[in-house]
Amino acid sequence: MFSLPLHDDARLAPLEVRHAEEFAEHLDRAREHIRPWVGPGFVTEDVGGARATLERYAQRQAADGARLYGIWWNGSLVGGVMFTDFDAAVGSCELGCWLEPSAEGHGLVTRACAALLEWAFTTRKLHRAEWHCRADNDHSSAVAKRLGMTLEGVRREAWPYQGTRYDKQLWAVLAPEWQSTGR
Repeated sequence: MFSLPLHDDARLAPLEVRHAEEFAEHLDRAREHIRPWVGPGFVTEDVGGARATLERYAQRQAADGARLYGIWWNGSLVGGVMFTDFDAAVGSCELGCWLEPSAEGHGLVTRACAALLEWAFTTRKLHRAEWHCRADNDHSSAVAKRLGMTLEGVRREAWPYQGTRYDKQLWAVLAPEWQSTGR
C-alpha cells in the first residue's frame, strides 16, 4: 500500500473498506461541518453506512472509476480527497474533498488534490479535471484557485440542501495548463 507524505505528520493514502470504523469515527467529528458541502449519500451516520460508502468507492475503483483517499494527520483520519468521477476513456475526472475543522488551514487538501491531479494528468494521461462546489463555499473555491483551475461557469440553483437551492460553481484545469505550471 502506498502512503504519500503531504507535510509534517500528514499523509495521503487510499481509504479502504478496512478503515470503516475509523471513517465512521471521523465522520462523527466532521459530519455537521461537511454536511452542507458534500452529497447526502457520503455523510453516513454509523459504521454500517461508512462501510457501505467505502465499498461503493472500492467497486467504482475496481472498474477504473471513482477513487477515495484519506488524509491522516498526526495519526488520525481528518478528511480526504476523491475522484468523484473518473473516466479514462473520455479523459476527464472530477475531484472532491472534505476536512474536519481542526485540520483546516494547513494546506492538506490543496497538496492532496495536487497529487491526484499530477497522477491523473501524468500517469493516466487525462485531459481535463473538474471541481464542483457550492458558490458560497469560499474554502472550496479557494482550493480550486490554488490548483490553477478556471471558473468556467455557475449553474444557478443546482445544489439543493435542506429546502434551499444554491448556485453551483464549475471549475476546471486542462492537462496543458497543469503541466505549464511546472508542478
